[in-house]
Amino acid sequence: MSKEIIDFLDYLRIERKMSNNTVESYMYTLNKLEKESKKDLILSSKSDLKNILIDNKKSEKAKSLNHEITIIRKFFAYYNKESVVKDIDLLKLEKALPKYLTKEEVERLLNIPLITPLDYRNKAMLELIYATGLRVSELVNLKVNDIDFEMCTLRVLGKGNKERIVPIGSVALKYNKIYIEEYRSKILKNNIIDEIYPNNFGRKMTRNGFNYILNELKKKCDIKAYLTPHVLRHSFATHLLIGGADLRSIQLLLGHENINTTNIYTHIVNRELKDNYIAFHSRSKKGK
Repeated sequence: MSKEIIDFLDYLRIERKMSNNTVESYMYTLNKLEKESKKDLILSSKSDLKNILIDNKKSEKAKSLNHEITIIRKFFAYYNKESVVKDIDLLKLEKALPKYLTKEEVERLLNIPLITPLDYRNKAMLELIYATGLRVSELVNLKVNDIDFEMCTLRVLGKGNKERIVPIGSVALKYNKIYIEEYRSKILKNNIIDEIYPNNFGRKMTRNGFNYILNELKKKCDIKAYLTPHVLRHSFATHLLIGGADLRSIQLLLGHENINTTNIYTHIVNRELKDNYIAFHSRSKKGK
C-alpha cells in the first residue's frame, strides 16, 4: 500500500472522522485499484483508470463499480488532481432501486408472538428500527439513556460520529418501555452493559447477531421477499414518502449527508405510481 493511500486513509479517519468500517472499505478498494494499476495509484493516468474501470464494469455490480468511482474521485481530489478523473463519472452504471417490504409484509414481521423475554426484545428492536429507519450499527449501539420516553425521541450517533435526534412513534415507545422495564434484566442475567439490546448471552449484540435474528424471524413469518436490516431502513423511507412526507425530512431522519442519496426513493414512488396507473386507469391500456 503506497504512502499516498495511507495518508489519505489517515485524513478520512482523523479529520473526516469516518467510521472504521468506512475507512476499511476505502482501504480495500484503493488497494485493489492499486494492484490493478500495477503502480502507485497516485501515478495512474486518466486512461489507466478508465481501462481498469471498463474491465471491472464487465464483472461488477453497479453498486460496486459506482463505489469505486466515488472513492477514486475523492482520493485524487485530496491530492488536487481532479483533472485526472475528469469524465470518469460517465462510466457509472445505473443503480438498482432499493428493495423494500410492503406494508403488509412489515405487519407480518412485527406481529410476532410475545412469550419469552427474547420475544419482547426482538419486538422492541423491530418496532424501533422500522419506526426510525436506523442503520443496524446504530441500533445495536443504542444506550438505554438514548431513548427519551417523555419527549418521544431517540438520540442516535450516526456515521462520522454525527448525532441526530429522531422522533419515535407511540407503538415503538410502548414496546421498548415494556421490554426495558420488565424483560431486559432477565436477558442480561448478571451482566452489566449500557446497550439497550443484549444478545442471548446477556452481552452486547453485534450486527451479525441482529442479522441472524432477523433471518430467523423472516422464516417464521413466511416472508419470501429479500430482507436485511437495510431493507427495513429502505421500507421506512419508502413508506414515509408514499405517505406524503417531504424528501428533506426523510433525509434528516435517515442521517444522509447529501439529499441526492435520499433522492433514490423518489424513483421508487414514481415507479409505483406508474404501475398503479397502468393497473387501474381505464384508459391506460394500449388500444383504448
